[in-house]
Amino acid sequence: MPTDSIHPLIRGARQHFETGRPVADGAYLKPYKRLLLDVTTSKGCLDKALKFASDLYNALGSGGHRVVMAPSGQGFYRSRIDEREKNREQRNYYHNSLWSPDRPTLVYIGTVAIGLTIVEMSEQTLMRYIGNGKYIRDADYVALKASGRFVDHTWTTTREAPSGRLRLVAYSPYSRVTWTSEWQETRSAPLGKSLRAIVKAIETAAVELVAKLEEADRKAEVEHREWLAAEERRRIEQSVKDSREHLGQVIQQWAHVMSVEQFLRGVEDRAAALAADERQQVLDRLALARRFLGSNNPLDFFLSWKTPAERYQPLYRDGPNDR
Repeated sequence: MPTDSIHPLIRGARQHFETGRPVADGAYLKPYKRLLLDVTTSKGCLDKALKFASDLYNALGSGGHRVVMAPSGQGFYRSRIDEREKNREQRNYYHNSLWSPDRPTLVYIGTVAIGLTIVEMSEQTLMRYIGNGKYIRDADYVALKASGRFVDHTWTTTREAPSGRLRLVAYSPYSRVTWTSEWQETRSAPLGKSLRAIVKAIETAAVELVAKLEEADRKAEVEHREWLAAEERRRIEQSVKDSREHLGQVIQQWAHVMSVEQFLRGVEDRAAALAADERQQVLDRLALARRFLGSNNPLDFFLSWKTPAERYQPLYRDGPNDR
């Protein structure tokens, strides 16, 4: 690939893929660097995957569209990727050990972003165990056996293994809209021959995605306003409940104070019959008791009560549509 035709996102990427974490022969590469273009591939398919990525990005660029890694902090997310060529059962993404980049790779069609993932698909492959925790394709073992370099006490098992064929996934990187579209090659139809059709399909999808985003925003606004209305009703109802309970507490408190006052008056009446010294001692204690109890004026108790409007002032008169 001529150097001047390589897309900027591809330059220097090969080294990071080739010098990543140790993996088994034929397995998917795991670069240490996470700020890379979104490509998942084995070593055997690395050249092919990077060339297709560069050709795709350049084809999009020729149409006036920018291909970049997602800007930091703007809330774009990467769609979950299933590398299997045939989805025989639901993927357990929690235990998926595939490498993934820190940020999605995006193409901007105007102002709308579309995520791009290139993955080498896996296929069900007959593998043979040859010892020391190592498996090879059974077809390779047959070749070893033919050459006389075979291992006794082996067995076979079926596993997903990289196939050498690519899949392109375009998806919505916006959390409020779910959308994906895929193109995958076959042995007789490589993806590179479909670049023009892929670019056109992505451009068309961008227009549809704008409509989906606008509809999602509209629904989100409706849901937000409904939430505001429900929250307003809840707060008003709570203020009425709290006010009613408070009024009941004021009445109970007043009744309690009055019963205490009735008791103190009884003490005062009894003190009238005592000797002067004893009477004064009782009256002094009554004064202390009344100061301790505070006001027994019913107006003071009543004015301490808060009405519903004093507890919560509604934001809207008739609802969130009327400010």
